[in-house]
Amino acid sequence: QVQLQESGPGLVKPSQTLSLTCTVSAASITTNAYYWTWIRQPPGKELEWIGSIGYSGSTNYSPSLKSRTSISRDTSQNQFTLQLSSVMPEDTAVYYCAREGAISYGASYYDYWGQGTQVTVSS
Repeated sequence: QVQLQESGPGLVKPSQTLSLTCTVSAASITTNAYYWTWIRQPPGKELEWIGSIGYSGSTNYSPSLKSRTSISRDTSQNQFTLQLSSVMPEDTAVYYCAREGAISYGASYYDYWGQGTQVTVSS
């Protein structure tokens, strides 16, 4: 089965860049029709879609985070990476990577998720 695993520092200082990597197994991130997505959940808040990178390498970002977000990939390692710059305490959250499939424009499903990793922004 498809597995995703997040990795990266659990503590980031304010104003620095958060960097997380998602390693995918039993599926290729270049497989047609899928997107590879970052989602987060701050404590006490709802899930928030951050952005995704498609099988061809194209990216989409949440408008509220676009100016600070970059998603990239390493196809040779079957990994994709989130970079969130200028982090603030409000960026503290559990960060998830997931596989996303499009149902129609604006409607997606997420069939495989990583376990999530806690990232705390604090000095």
